[in-house]
Amino acid sequence: MNCWKSINITKEIGQTRLVLISSIIGILSFLLLYVPISLFHGTTQINDAGILPLLIGLIMLPSLHSFMNILPLFFMRKRIKIYFTSKVKWYPTFHYYTKTHLSKTESLLVGFAPTLLITIPGLAASFIFTDFYGYILIFTCIHIGITVIDFLFLQHVIKAPKKAFIQNVHDGFDILLKGN
Repeated sequence: MNCWKSINITKEIGQTRLVLISSIIGILSFLLLYVPISLFHGTTQINDAGILPLLIGLIMLPSLHSFMNILPLFFMRKRIKIYFTSKVKWYPTFHYYTKTHLSKTESLLVGFAPTLLITIPGLAASFIFTDFYGYILIFTCIHIGITVIDFLFLQHVIKAPKKAFIQNVHDGFDILLKGN
C-alpha cells in the first residue's frame, strides 16, 4: 500500500477555527430551521419539562456521535479497537481504530452515519413532537455543528481515487492506494 494523502483536519484548520466554524454552523442551522418549524406548529407552546432531557442529551451528545460513527463498523463486522480517553476527568470520550483498511464506500458510510442516525431523525422528531420541538431542534442543531468535522473528513474521502483505502491513524487518517 502506498500513501496517497495523509490528512489531519485539526492540524490543517486549527482547533480554534474548527470550534468556531462548528459553532457558527450550529447557530445558523438553528436560526434557519426554527422559523419554518415554529410556523408549521403554529401557536403551540413549548413544554418546560424538556429542559432536563435536553441537558442530559447534550452532555451525552459527543459520545453518542462517536458511537454512531462506530455502529456501521459493527454491522459490517469490521475488527476495531476502541480507546476511551478523557480530556476532562468526569467525561470519557472514545476513539476507534480499525484493524483493517476501510474501502472508500465503507468510509463514506461511517462518515454519514451520525447524520443519518441522529440529525435526520432529530429533524423529523421536531415536526412530530409538538410540545418539545424547540428542545429537539436545539439538540439537532448542536449535532449539525458537531458533524462539520465529519463533512470535512468526507470531503477528502470523496476526492480520493475510486479504489482507495482509508486508514484511521492517531492524528488523522491516511488515504492509501494499492501498489503495482
